[in-house]
Amino acid sequence: MGDILVGACSWTDRQLVASGWYPRGWRDAEGRLRHYAERLPVVEVDSGYYALPRRRNSELWVERTPDGFRFDVKAFSLLTGHPTRPEALPADLRDRVPARGPAAPALLDEVWGRFAEAVDPLRAAGRLGAVLFQFPPWFTPGAPAERFLEDCAARTKGWPLAVEFRHPAWWNAERVDETRELLTSLDVTAVGTDMAQGLPASLPPLVPVTRPAVAVVRFHGRNAAWGRGSKEDRFRHDYDVTELAAWAPRLRRAAQQADELHVLFNNCCGDAAVRAAETMRDLMAPPGRR
Repeated sequence: MGDILVGACSWTDRQLVASGWYPRGWRDAEGRLRHYAERLPVVEVDSGYYALPRRRNSELWVERTPDGFRFDVKAFSLLTGHPTRPEALPADLRDRVPARGPAAPALLDEVWGRFAEAVDPLRAAGRLGAVLFQFPPWFTPGAPAERFLEDCAARTKGWPLAVEFRHPAWWNAERVDETRELLTSLDVTAVGTDMAQGLPASLPPLVPVTRPAVAVVRFHGRNAAWGRGSKEDRFRHDYDVTELAAWAPRLRRAAQQADELHVLFNNCCGDAAVRAAETMRDLMAPPGRR
């Protein structure tokens, strides 16, 4: 069975910092990451979606975490087809962001290069767990999407690329095998999800292992406000132990097919994500280590 690494989708979220989970004396940038890495073995860098990451930050993260710790880095919004504010880019690129429509190929090439340069210290140090491409709900199955995925896979050859779809058609019963085969052929990790069910945008609770090096599952909470409302509305959920325990057999089966399984909690309200991660970590630990 592969290693099961459980963590949260941020260690810098303002509500988490204010929750008291970080002890006094550990609330500066260095202290927070060192404390987090003592408690949990993997974290998602969600800030990479909102602004291009910086190489210096990656170097500091390597210095502040132990061997074996993993960072899953969320890809910058421009690379996944999301609307991107010019202010999210370095100053010298801001006037090249179109008011509407896709970015020019030359801008995309430049952003791809800078993103790769920024995360390279994590890759070189063995800390890069996955680079997460979370696609928008309008990224639907079909030939254009498949070409886009092929381009992403080509640009990230040698990276641990993971893909999360937000349109449920990718994983419906009629298409699930085709989606699994597509990602397997591209050597891309399919991201499984836990979320509220019965909504138009609900994704099924699957863990499709498409790349044996690493599998990823993200827990978004089970709030019925998913797809609307504020961030706090969408992700407000406290997982109880029975909800988490119900996932344990599914996660163990996935871990039998992958070298590493990353289980990440995105219910980022207060300390709900890290508390759920600590509970799941204990549930998944071998009997002698609980």
